[in-house]
Amino acid sequence: MKILLTGSGGREHALAWKIAQSPLLTELHCAPGNPGTAALGTNVPLKDTDIDGIVAHASEKAIDLVVVGPEAPLALGLADRLNKAGIPCFGPSQEAARIESSKGYLKDLCAEHNIPTAAYGRFEEATAAKAFLASMCAPYVIKADGLAAGKGVIIAETLPEAETAIDEMLGGRFGEAGAEIVIEEFLPGEEASFFAITDGTHIVPMIGAQDHKRAFDGDTGPNTGGMGAYSPAPVFTPDVQQQVMSQIIEPTVKALAARGTPYCGVLYAGLMIGPDGPRLIEYNARFGDPECQVMMRRMQSDIVPILMGAATGKLDGQSFQWTDETAALVVLANQGYPGSYEKGSLIKGVEEAGTLHGVEIFHAGTAIADGGLTATGGRVLNVTATGKTGRDAIRQAYIAVDRIDWPEGFCRQDIGWRMLEREET
Repeated sequence: MKILLTGSGGREHALAWKIAQSPLLTELHCAPGNPGTAALGTNVPLKDTDIDGIVAHASEKAIDLVVVGPEAPLALGLADRLNKAGIPCFGPSQEAARIESSKGYLKDLCAEHNIPTAAYGRFEEATAAKAFLASMCAPYVIKADGLAAGKGVIIAETLPEAETAIDEMLGGRFGEAGAEIVIEEFLPGEEASFFAITDGTHIVPMIGAQDHKRAFDGDTGPNTGGMGAYSPAPVFTPDVQQQVMSQIIEPTVKALAARGTPYCGVLYAGLMIGPDGPRLIEYNARFGDPECQVMMRRMQSDIVPILMGAATGKLDGQSFQWTDETAALVVLANQGYPGSYEKGSLIKGVEEAGTLHGVEIFHAGTAIADGGLTATGGRVLNVTATGKTGRDAIRQAYIAVDRIDWPEGFCRQDIGWRMLEREET
């Protein structure tokens, strides 16, 4: 089977790593890929948002399945174009992908179908948005409606901070993504992620994971795309998982099908697990990054039949198998991330670190230049490790981090603290 994977981050490297293990695979193409995916298949010099180029390449190379990694191509309608060309695609249509590309669309869907989520308001004008704040209590959650690379959420502790966030978003801080904003009730509890794959009718549950969105230790600093992750997430008890499936995932799949926009692909539910049970914070129309990386480390199944089953409406009867081990991930990021940062610094020791027991390193923002590995992005390397316990996995990941020689990089030193606290009690 010939498979084309779109994207260039750590999520895509992890997916390529898992897909490459399938005995069904004959060729793996990655567009555009990164130095990590180059060792697993053929990198194709196409941006993941080059819809015409990707469809043409898939047609020319007789690709059997396209797996869409990031959200931007889905929002641009890549799945629609591929399906029109008769090429199976793992990823939702442009309309179904609005559950991620428009936070307001998702909130309205939840309200219509009684899917538990936070109270909210949608605004395009600052005066009305600020007036709505009077009905809310601090802290205030301000979100850009559109795609903002995981950075379009501001949690304001005071009313002046919330008003400033409104002015900045509607004033162009996130470009078109912030032309409309959503203001939400702040939900107490523990944040976690749950994943399921669907063909629009049938649903295969995956597993839960937790990430660390803040840039610095102690969950401080600005929001990022994620600075680390681990799975399993102890907060996902069997009862919580059952509630997530019956109250959130299943109603969403039914609602989208009823709208005539059946959802094909992975549903990534960002959740708050609080005193009233799980409530939906947001959906993403693709695998999480960095949650995907730890899930791929724990997955024992061949992923390819399930990806193809979802893309072709033949998911019924399929399921995943998972190892009981814990997987942990530490992100090595460029100094300055998620703000401005320098590109081109040299990274050494990655190959040596990757030889440690239980360790896999996924490339996220790297390139080969002048014969060496260099940093080209904000989040640069995903150092993953597995272990019998969470403490074992975390310890091994940080041992690997210490083997990497990159003075311009930084990482959080407290990844997995919630999990470790539970292991100690």
